[in-house]
Amino acid sequence: MAGDAADSRGSGIPPILLIPAGLGLAFLLLPLAGLLVRTPWTDLRTLLAQPEVLEALRLSLVTAVMATAICLVLGVPLAWVLARATVPGMRLVRALLTLPLVLPPVVGGVALLLLLGRRGLIGQHLYDWFGLSLPFTTTAVVLSQAFVAMPFLVIAVEGALRGADRRFEDAAATLGASRWLIFRRVTLPLVAPGISAGAVLCFARALGEFGATITFAGNFPGVTRTMPLSVYLALESDPEAAIVLALVLLLVSVVVLVALRGRWVSGVAS
Repeated sequence: MAGDAADSRGSGIPPILLIPAGLGLAFLLLPLAGLLVRTPWTDLRTLLAQPEVLEALRLSLVTAVMATAICLVLGVPLAWVLARATVPGMRLVRALLTLPLVLPPVVGGVALLLLLGRRGLIGQHLYDWFGLSLPFTTTAVVLSQAFVAMPFLVIAVEGALRGADRRFEDAAATLGASRWLIFRRVTLPLVAPGISAGAVLCFARALGEFGATITFAGNFPGVTRTMPLSVYLALESDPEAAIVLALVLLLVSVVVLVALRGRWVSGVAS
């Protein structure tokens, strides 16, 4: 009984922490509550039906899906190399990989512009040889989104690979399966939850990208003006439309949290 009482006391929350904890919760939730309160619910359908709003929604969804696809094609193999390769320098590669997570997005946009712009390191050759100009196009939007979102996918998949049971892969190897067959038929199914979680995070990050997009892709209606850019512009001319677009982005974030909740719970339980 004494031990139970001690455990109960030890697991209690010190009252002195309740005030700053409540303030922190209010700091995070009250702005969202303000958005919901100020949303013009009666005019919501009309505002969502505006051509510029629908165009921004369509462009954002299409480019975010394309960016997520690029991240899956490139990021899953990259995560596999980071998790399984034993060559020197992997720690440095992993550190460099996380740079887009901490860099201001506008810096990423400048870096893309210096690399792929008409006078960029690679972009000048694309323009001189093929007449291909990437900046200020829808392709630039996709590249900007993929640049800032891919680390989320790679980190999630690498963590899943490191936590996967290697005995299944070893058993398949002893049965004569090739490395490619083991990767397709054993490794990928094992880490499918991690890939799904990473893809959802990647999509959400791509959908909300602003800084790199406006720097590298610009802000052209129907071509590069995504939802975050539309929110920024609408605040000056049509605040109600800005609130509606912000609400859509908020709803997407909630969907992402719900989609990843099962993975968080299973991770805590383990």
